[in-house]
This record gives sequence, C-alpha cells and structure tokens, in this order.
Amino acid sequence: MACNGVLDFEKPLVELEKRIEELKRFTAEKAIDFTEELQSLEKKAERLRQEIYQDLDPWQRVLLARHPKRPLALDYIPLIFEDFIELHGDRGFRDDKALIGGLAFLEGRPVTIVAEQKGKDTKENLYRNFGMPCPEGYRKALRLMKQAEKFGRPVISFIDTPGAFPGLQAEERGQAEAIARNLLEMSKLQVPIVAVVIGEGGSGGALAIGVGDRILMLENAVYSVISAEACAAILWRDASYAKEAAAALKLTAQDLLELGVIDEIIPEPLGGAHRGLEVTAKLIKEALVRHLNELSELSPQRLVARRYEKYRRMGRWQ
Repeated sequence: MACNGVLDFEKPLVELEKRIEELKRFTAEKAIDFTEELQSLEKKAERLRQEIYQDLDPWQRVLLARHPKRPLALDYIPLIFEDFIELHGDRGFRDDKALIGGLAFLEGRPVTIVAEQKGKDTKENLYRNFGMPCPEGYRKALRLMKQAEKFGRPVISFIDTPGAFPGLQAEERGQAEAIARNLLEMSKLQVPIVAVVIGEGGSGGALAIGVGDRILMLENAVYSVISAEACAAILWRDASYAKEAAAALKLTAQDLLELGVIDEIIPEPLGGAHRGLEVTAKLIKEALVRHLNELSELSPQRLVARRYEKYRRMGRWQ
C-alpha cells in the first residue's frame, strides 16, 4: 500500500534518493566536495531502481496503476493535444464529473476525447466520484462519440477507473443499460477509435469507453473484468488474497498483449509514469498519431468490419 505517496516496495529506493538529495543540499550549503560519495550513492540508486522495477509482479503493477502520484487524464491532455475544449452534460440528467470529454486537435487533426477522471486528493476525488462514472457519464460519452461520427472526427478514449459507480441511484438510472448501449454503439461507430488504458481499467466501467479499433496500455496500467480484491473476496472469501488474484486474472499489459486483448504496450519511465509525465505523454502522443494514421486509410465500412472481427477473435483457445 502507499504511505505519503510511497509504495511499500519502493521505500528502500525512496530513502536512498532522500539521502542523495540531502547530501547535495549539504554540499551546496557548506561548499564541501562530496562528488565521489554522490556518484557512489547514485550508482547504488540506479542498481536498486533496476532491481525493483524491472521484474514487477502483477500485484505490484496494480499498486503502481493506483499510485497516488500517477498522472491522470487531465494531466496528459494538455501535453498531447492542442486547444482542448471540454463539453458537458448528457442532455438528459446532469454533467458527470467522473467522465470528461470534448474537442481538440492532435497535430492539426480534429479529434473527440472521452476520458475517465479521478482526483488527486480527497476533495477532488469526492468531486470526481473517485473516477467512477454514473449512467449520465456514459451517455455523455456516447453523445460526444455520435457527434464525432457526424463530423468525421476520430475518437480517443482514456481509461482510468476502478469501475462504474455501483450506487443505488446509478442502478435506478440504468447503469447496466448505459454501459451496454455504449458497447453496441461503439462497435458500429464509423470513425476510428483508439482507447488508451492509462491507469486502472476496471470492469464494465472501463469497457463502456473501451471498444476500439486499437487498444493501447501504459506499461504499468491494469485492465480486468474485476478488481483483484473483489476477485479474492469471491474466490477465497478473503480480500487479503488480492496478490494471488492479481496473478490469476492476467490483468497486466504484458499478459493482455500476449492474449491478444490489447494491441500495444506504451513504455513508462523506470518507476512509473509519475516519474516522467512529459516523457510518458510524448510516447502516448506518438502512438496515437501512428495508429490514427493507419486507421484513417480505411473506409468506414472496412473500419467497422475489422473492429467486429477483432472482438470476435478474442477469447479463442486452441
């Protein structure tokens, strides 16, 4: 778990990095040369960084996907797109703050963006409903996607949610129907759709904006039908088995690429996207441009046919 923004398995590295920073400050203040000591500590930190992050288990990737400092959709959007204009409301009930959307340009190409948005602290999370959309959020996303189809704009979705909001009022307003409707409509949308899992891709809450021609995942993102804790509570009747559940669910980007569920893994800086927001945004942008260039060459009919074939292939076992 995270304490003060530090995960348990990161603590030895963070403590060493603090020692390096303290020594640098001391060197600057006292004008004493500690070059050799600093070089030795920095080499040690680099070795430790490699040891910790190059062989993460599925549960550690779940924790990194939920890292309190992990960049969110609104962190990436200004770095990837130009002139983003947010649009609001589902034209039926209200504006859902857990799901944002709007218009922007990607290297001069007009696009529509839909994205799940968490908060960075308790106040923001309450405002964003912890990134868990209600039916009106998914209906807003669908309204914007249908608008994109009307004007021939590609759709780009950013997935980052623990799941759709399971509250009584959300169910009364048709949560399941809203998700199912999005799955149906996205499957036949006649413009390119590229979905990017940037953090947590949880259950139907993620799928509702995740039916795409190309599905991309950040290296330390996760994408699953259920959270590891909920899975453990069902299978073992004990949420403490979350680590075992994470391994069984095959929820990492590496597992999902091998299974053919996603199309590409976007690398992150060593230690996670929060250790290099600009670098991660640049890599996402390059992937989006490349995939949209390929998809834009297809006719609307071929685009829909290939999307249908893509999802029919999933789940086949030999």
